[in-house]
Amino acid sequence: MTAPDTLPLRIPLPIRMHEHAWLTESAHATSEGEIVYVRCVGCAARRVDLRMHEALPPVPQSHVATAAS
Repeated sequence: MTAPDTLPLRIPLPIRMHEHAWLTESAHATSEGEIVYVRCVGCAARRVDLRMHEALPPVPQSHVATAAS
């Protein structure tokens, strides 16, 4: 039942989850390895990774940061 004097309720849109595709924005060498600043090409989220060796995957050093966080 609706009344002519009420506003419709705002229903939040579902969060669209996806696998991030990280693109390196910049990097620099440290004593621990290479610090890599990455950005997702799909949603523009950002993260800082540590790459200790070329043969190993980077290790996240921060949480994923978005404009909404």
